[in-house]
Amino acid sequence: MADRRVAIIGGGVMAEAILRAWLDAGLAQAERVRIAEVIPARREYLATLGVEPTPAGSLAVPGAEVVLLAVKPHIVPVALTEARAALAPNQLLISIAAGVTLETLEALAPEGQPIIRVMPNTPAQVRAGAAAYARGSGATEEHAALAGELLGALGRCVQVPESLMDAVTGLSGSGPAYLCLVIEALADGGVKAGLPRDIALMLAAQTALGTAELLLKTGDHPAVWKDRVATPGGTTIAGLAALERGGLRAALIDAVEAASNRSRELSGGH
Repeated sequence: MADRRVAIIGGGVMAEAILRAWLDAGLAQAERVRIAEVIPARREYLATLGVEPTPAGSLAVPGAEVVLLAVKPHIVPVALTEARAALAPNQLLISIAAGVTLETLEALAPEGQPIIRVMPNTPAQVRAGAAAYARGSGATEEHAALAGELLGALGRCVQVPESLMDAVTGLSGSGPAYLCLVIEALADGGVKAGLPRDIALMLAAQTALGTAELLLKTGDHPAVWKDRVATPGGTTIAGLAALERGGLRAALIDAVEAASNRSRELSGGH
């Protein structure tokens, strides 16, 4: 992958995070990357990474083997229309535009264009992301494997049917916001119990991080470790009982469902 030419359309925060991950993982070489960005000051900044900035996608795309579409959803029609004439049939187009369906992307791109639709999340900025991707009609297994390799540099990734992308959006796409709320609430609880704010926040965040690592590395169901921590008549079971009374479990389930439904509405589903 490192010797392939890469084009990126859109130079925002997520595009930069992905670019940095690819460079750090040796999946791309800076001198073989062109990135299209309309804001001059942002282009100047991106140039400090060693890539070639351009003002338009049509200038970034020629010669690239992978094209990352990293603009906001409402910009997608403009960006793809502008770059369409420069796209070649052998170029893999990877879109991270939330809610923009493969049907929409395929209608805007040249017929038969290999397209992969991705739903990343914000922890990709620290290489701890959770991404899911779906394959368009023109994308082969080889294209999917390449997308999996590229997305793996951002954290963990999984291929799913596009019909599940709204559920992915509701869970891992919106999930960082839910977990930030949980971590903030845990820290508030620590402050209420007497801890200094900075210590409470560090302990809450590290506890969330460590617990996630524990589950991912052991492969155990969360209930296994919940039960191990909750000794009979102890402090943890008292806390768990309070969470059940407060409806935390149902609230999180409802949050994922609500976000998934909203994603479906925004992408034109029912």
